[in-house]
Order: sequence, then C-alpha cells, then structure tokens
Amino acid sequence: MIQALALLMALVLGGSAPASAAPSGAAQAAALAPLQLDARPIPLAGALADAEAWRAYKARFVTEAGRVIDTANGGISHSEGQGYGMLLAVAANDRAAFDRLWGWTRANLMVRDDELSAWRWEPNQRPAVSDMNNATDGDLLIAWALVEAAEAWSDPAYRVAARRIAVEVGRKAVVNKTKFEALLLPAVSGFATEDRPDGPVLNLSYWVFPAFPRLAIVAPEIDWPGLRQSGLSLVRLARFGQANLPTEWISAKGLKLAPADGFAPTFSYNAIRIPLYLAWAGVGEREHYAPFAALWSRPGAELPIVDVLTGRKVDAFAESGFASIASLVSCVVDGTPLSRSFLQPRANENYYPATLHLLAVIAAQMRYRSCLGG
Repeated sequence: MIQALALLMALVLGGSAPASAAPSGAAQAAALAPLQLDARPIPLAGALADAEAWRAYKARFVTEAGRVIDTANGGISHSEGQGYGMLLAVAANDRAAFDRLWGWTRANLMVRDDELSAWRWEPNQRPAVSDMNNATDGDLLIAWALVEAAEAWSDPAYRVAARRIAVEVGRKAVVNKTKFEALLLPAVSGFATEDRPDGPVLNLSYWVFPAFPRLAIVAPEIDWPGLRQSGLSLVRLARFGQANLPTEWISAKGLKLAPADGFAPTFSYNAIRIPLYLAWAGVGEREHYAPFAALWSRPGAELPIVDVLTGRKVDAFAESGFASIASLVSCVVDGTPLSRSFLQPRANENYYPATLHLLAVIAAQMRYRSCLGG
C-alpha cells in the first residue's frame, strides 16, 4: 500500500515515483484504478447496528435533559455535539433520546432571531450562551438529523423544522457564484469577504457531504449539488506546503487557496473530519483521499497533527477513536479489512474521538460492509 500511495502522490503532484518505491505493474494499476464508490443517498435509521455502543455513548455523554457534554472542553455543549447526538440517536433507532436531544437544542441553542443555533453553551456561565454566532456545520448536522428522523418515524414536524434550518443556512451561509462556485461560510458572522481582509475564510470540515443529498429532500431550492462539487474541488485544491495537506482554516480571497491569517497552519482536529465525510457520502476519487492516506501510512503508532508548511509533526491525536478515520480511509482506498476492534466501543475516551469513532462505524455499516466481512 505504501508504495502504491507513493506513486499516487507523485502523480497528483505532477512528478514521478522514487525509484526505490517503484511498484509492480499490478500495484501501479491498483493505485490508478478509479474508486468504486456508491454515492446513492441511504437512510440513516438503523445504521448503528451495535446498540451497546450507543448505550455506552449515551451513558457517558448525554444527560437526561438531552445535553451532549464535551468532556475535553470544560463540559460545554455546542451545536455540533447536539447534531452528532441526534444523528447517532436516529442511527440507533432511539426516538426517546432523539426527542430529548432535540428538545434541549431548541430550548437552549435556538435563541437567535432566526432558525439557526448559537454555537456554544457553557454550564458555568450566566448567560450560558454568550456568543450568538452560529456554527454552520452544527446547523447542517441538526437539520440532517431532523430529515432522517422525519423519514424514520414519519413525523412531519421534524421535516418542517429541518426545512426551516436548511433554508436559513442557504440564505445566510452559502455564497453563490464565486470563482470557486458555491462556498459554505463557517458562520453567519466573521468569515465573509466584508468581515476579514483575507476573506472569505473557509473550513473544509464544515462540508458535511453526506448531509447534502438528504437536505435536498426538504430544501430542494438550495444548491446542494453545487456545494458538493465545490467541496470536492476545494479538497483537491487545498494542498499546502511540504505536507500537501489542507489547513484547518483557508483563505479563498486570491486566485489560489492559502492558509488563513491568524490561524495555526496545521492539519488538526477539524480537518481530520474531511475524509470521514467524503467516505461517508461515498464521493471523491483517489486524489481526494491520497494526502490523508499517505499521511496515515507513515510509520508510527500515533496519528500526527502536522504543520503543513514544514511537514513536521507538532502533536498527535492521542485517543484511539481518531484512528477509526484512518482505518476507514484504508478501506476506501484499497479495501483493507476493518479489524474486530473497529466496531467496539472505546472505553475512557473523550466526547470528540468517541463520536468520530461511532460516525466511522456508521459510515462503514452504510457503505463499506465488504470491509467488515459482510
């Protein structure tokens, strides 16, 4: 696999493979063959087949009131976490938990003067919401979860709520007809051309690719196919520095993408979700996955957090839930079987890696069952 990836990365960059990494004809053909992905929309309900995994997650991170606790971030809650929790509840066919999660979200985060959610809720602050800005990925996740709930449980109220959120995202956070086609702003305020000298500033992990075709059910007037295409183009174009990887925050001001000003030029906790969303949606070609697969094929037990300009490791994703994404990418790229441990709950992990692990499990259950042996 490493030799094949070396060839693929060299071709993506326009060079040639090192002589020492020259693969066999079969390996070369495998490295260049189109990925056989299935991008058809698939309902989420029931995709989390292991109910024990959901019960363990719910017991650790979801309160009786329906608040998802970010255990590594001072016990706060945020729209992203509520959206993830709602998606997991639908995947586990747990309507009671879904309704608690949705009820808490409406009561505590949907406090703006529109249909979007305030992004952050702090239990030890009064008021608990001190920043009324939204987080667009959180809104997309919540709306998507409501679509899935409406489909799973035939409740039109969920559908109405999903439509209201999705249309508001389209009105306030989607910028159409740019040089990169449709762009998704990370929030309503703070990232647009008029907000920053290097604006618009983007975060590619906010392109929740599997949500787009499902949101089209309730808000077909929004250009979800255009967002999907722009996201794929941006993932291909956002290759910076020695690492050939995207940074967390990206300026789309000039003719070319560039790392955004004022942010560390790293591939880190946000960007690790990019290949997860690509794989979950069943979209992309080898070139879209190549930088991530190449990074994770390097020797070493830990997944590195990388300064993309120098290519140097600056930290590591220490908890094993993050490695689930690397395993999923290996499945997508070359069919590597997923181990038995891939499906098992992670004990003593924090909210974020535990969540990413379950999302990777769902993606595998929905689209890559051959890697699970069934």
